Amino acid sequence: MEANLQLAKKLNVAAWIVTAAVLLLVGLMRRVKITLPDGWDFSFLPPFHASLNALTAVVLVIAFYFIKQKNIEAHRKAIYVAMGLSVLFLLSYVAYHFTSPEIKFGDANVDGIVDAAEAAAVGSTRTLYLLLLISHITLAGLILPFILFTFIRAYTGQIERHRKMARWVFPLWLYVAITGPICYWMLMPYYP
Repeated sequence: MEANLQLAKKLNVAAWIVTAAVLLLVGLMRRVKITLPDGWDFSFLPPFHASLNALTAVVLVIAFYFIKQKNIEAHRKAIYVAMGLSVLFLLSYVAYHFTSPEIKFGDANVDGIVDAAEAAAVGSTRTLYLLLLISHITLAGLILPFILFTFIRAYTGQIERHRKMARWVFPLWLYVAITGPICYWMLMPYYP
């Protein structure tokens, strides 16, 4: 048991380092742009991101079902899949945003500016989109370390602590996984 607690402490430090690195990358990706070599095109990534998020949501629901059925091994495998999908999402999301211009909701002529006429054309839908996007991004950033801590607690055998944390981490992670594809679906008409 003592060895598991020592491992948990080391993994918790690693979780904070990973969280800081991810937040730093996300903070930089809109400010720093990397030019892709000729012939490279990452325009296929936004629907891929939405698909990964949607799959994550499905797998999280499956994991929830398995744990309610007390099928711990199937739950564990589903969580590994959800974690893997989330890591793949994060890597491709950061790669896309470091190499591609920002797409703005309502920017019908794709000039990077939502002028008054474009804003009027989408009306309150833009406000709904921005509320979803802001809640999605904020919760994604806030929940990341707690997803990792919840995982670490299960991995190191701290099952009761895992359960207590999972009760509130799960719905937030699920919300982030669901709102990602919704935001993409709403933004889809504005991709060139």
